[in-house]
Amino acid sequence: MAPVILVLNSGSSSIKYTLFSGDAVQLNGQISGLGAQPHISLKSHVTGTRVDRALSAVEGSSHAAALAALLPSLEQELGGQGVDAVGHRVVHGGVSLTAPVRITGEVMRELKRLEPLAPLHQPHNLAGIEAARAAFPKALQSACFDTAFHRNHPWVNDTFALPRPLYEEGVRRYGFHGLSYEYICTYLKQTRPDLYAGRLVVAHLGNGASMCAIRDGQSIGSTMGFTALDGLPMGTRCGQLDPGVVLYLLTTKGMTPEEVSDLLYKESGLKGLSGISQDMRTLTESDDPKATEAIDYFVFRIRRELGAMAAVLGGLDTLVFTGGIGENSVLVRSKVCSDLEWLGLMADEAKNRDGAEDISAERSRTRILVIPTNEEEIIRRHTEKLLSAETISA
Repeated sequence: MAPVILVLNSGSSSIKYTLFSGDAVQLNGQISGLGAQPHISLKSHVTGTRVDRALSAVEGSSHAAALAALLPSLEQELGGQGVDAVGHRVVHGGVSLTAPVRITGEVMRELKRLEPLAPLHQPHNLAGIEAARAAFPKALQSACFDTAFHRNHPWVNDTFALPRPLYEEGVRRYGFHGLSYEYICTYLKQTRPDLYAGRLVVAHLGNGASMCAIRDGQSIGSTMGFTALDGLPMGTRCGQLDPGVVLYLLTTKGMTPEEVSDLLYKESGLKGLSGISQDMRTLTESDDPKATEAIDYFVFRIRRELGAMAAVLGGLDTLVFTGGIGENSVLVRSKVCSDLEWLGLMADEAKNRDGAEDISAERSRTRILVIPTNEEEIIRRHTEKLLSAETISA
């Protein structure tokens, strides 16, 4: 019988979930607005059942309460069959956790120790794990890490020019969005092996955004570093920043570390630049010049990092857009690819508007692809391998 695997992606106020039977999606959906205006939505791909309703304040008070609210729908869908394993997206695995693992007490202690390195994500990832362990006590629980994809990148992309003892303590460039990059590499290896083996840059553009230089499925360079603040501007995160600005905020402005953290993580990026919204759709539709300036800065940083990634790779064969903005914003893709013939990039605007996978112009030396990412599928595969390994060893 095909294993039943539930994949969870737990955020600060949401839980995204996908239920797999073997490699087929049986049900997926999201619980949003935890702690505020909780809401559940789901769709069964087997029975056609749909749920789209508000949750009570009690049901949406925590990750555990939200999962409890989801259980009746899962039980109805499964018809008496249990969940064999639960796979979790975990943003930070640190230096030691470099591959998917079965979650134990020791693993949880290590993941909790890493919370300061990913304060927007890690605590909520762990809250989801605790809730799932309580809801599915007999299921294998696995952790799949966004940092793992980058852990073998070259030393020069792993370090900062700081005293060596800090590097040994773990102050280094980790890189993130690894599950997304792994999916894109897996997809290209299966469908376009020539592009997979070449010089590849993937732009994961969404509320969180980063870029990665890849060769033969191996991370060579990443725009994100010690935390998920670095590199590109994001929905509410600042991206690359002169560290002197942080010193200025602390000393001259007299801000507390907590206030600085809140500013850089929650009030900056597209939201801070525009003063309007962190949502690219809202900014694209706005006629406010600040919205245009925010988009232009976002595009400028992508183009700048694209040049850097091409230099790291010694050239460029393929550029892939993925993530919510990368997959859906015709405007951003067009602006990024404009006037980059010197890098071999020429987009076909008709293909770009029409939603083609390959939006390269005929004369473009570099392929330009738009590929929807699927982190849930990667988590499912890793979790199934762990489950199979335990079954064999038993």
